[in-house]
Amino acid sequence: MPANAADEQKGKERLKTSLEQAAEIFAEKNIRFTDLRRKVFEEIASTQASVGAYEVLDRLAKKGTRLAPISVYRALDALLEAGVVHRLESKNAYFACRRMHKPRTGRPPIFLSCEKCGAVQEVDGDEIFRAIDHAADDVQFETRVRFVEVSGTCQECAAHRKV
Repeated sequence: MPANAADEQKGKERLKTSLEQAAEIFAEKNIRFTDLRRKVFEEIASTQASVGAYEVLDRLAKKGTRLAPISVYRALDALLEAGVVHRLESKNAYFACRRMHKPRTGRPPIFLSCEKCGAVQEVDGDEIFRAIDHAADDVQFETRVRFVEVSGTCQECAAHRKV
């Protein structure tokens, strides 16, 4: 099997697993995983990059599902509430949670976003968020939203640059 066919097969398996895990999380939280929410999640989870709401809308339209933007935004709200997608604030784009299969620690992740290919990775942000809490406590500041997003170059893109 050629490398690209193998990668495609891995992608299909990863997507299938992500869909199953998302359905389980929705069930655990007593939130309905409707057909529309599943379709929106599938479009987001089918890529390693972040995608905007209108890109999801266009992808669904190409597959024959025409929707009003508000329908996609409502589905995105439910996916965010369930924790199966995250929003990149800097790009106003969404990506599938990559850590659904790991034990949920309640600790927020840091998002690493590649400026070249758009891939997004999640890493444990426990130490960073402790530092943020400490800094805020030092000046008696009450944090409301704690979100850390780092832009740079992923390992794969950096390796291609060196070749």
